[in-house]
Amino acid sequence: MKLHDLQPAAGSKRKRRRVARGHGAGQGTHAGRGIKGQHSRGSGKIAGYFEGGQLPLVRRLPFKRGFNNIFRVPYQEVRLDRLVNVVEDGALVTPALMAEKGLIDDARKAVVILGNGDAIKKKLTVHAHRFTKSAVEKITAAGGSTQTLEVKVKGIRGTFRKLRKVDLAKIYGDE
Repeated sequence: MKLHDLQPAAGSKRKRRRVARGHGAGQGTHAGRGIKGQHSRGSGKIAGYFEGGQLPLVRRLPFKRGFNNIFRVPYQEVRLDRLVNVVEDGALVTPALMAEKGLIDDARKAVVILGNGDAIKKKLTVHAHRFTKSAVEKITAAGGSTQTLEVKVKGIRGTFRKLRKVDLAKIYGDE
C-alpha cells in the first residue's frame, strides 16, 4: 500500500445537504425543512436570550427591585445601654471582652456601638470598628474615650477592592 492508495472507508464521507435551494436540489416542496415550525422559515437560529415564550430575563430585570451589595460589611450591633450594664467603671472595652460577656457572637467580626439609652455615668474606653454620633457623644460626656478599629476586609470584598499588596498586608497583618 502506498500513500496514493489511501482513501476513506466506503460510506463514511457524504456531501452536505444544501437545504432551501429550490426544487432542483432534489428536496421537494419544503426543501428538507419540514412543513411548519420555527426552523422551516428563515435560518432557524434563536436569539441567545430567548426563553421559549417566557418573558426574557433581560426584559424582567427593570421590574426587579434592589440588589445584593458585595461590598457590604456586616456589623454586629451593640447597644450602649446594654454595654454599660455588663462592664465596670473605667474598663477597657474591646470586641474580645464584648464576646466574652455575650454581647456579640464573634470577636473577629466588625462591631458597631449604637447610642441607645440615656446618658451613661461610667467612664469607659471603648474600641470598636464603628460608632454612631450619639454613642461617641455619650461616652465622651461621661469622661470616656473611643477608638475606631480598622475593618479587616477579606474574601470577595478584598478581591474587588483591588488594593495594592502593601495595603493588603496592612489590613491582613502577618496572617
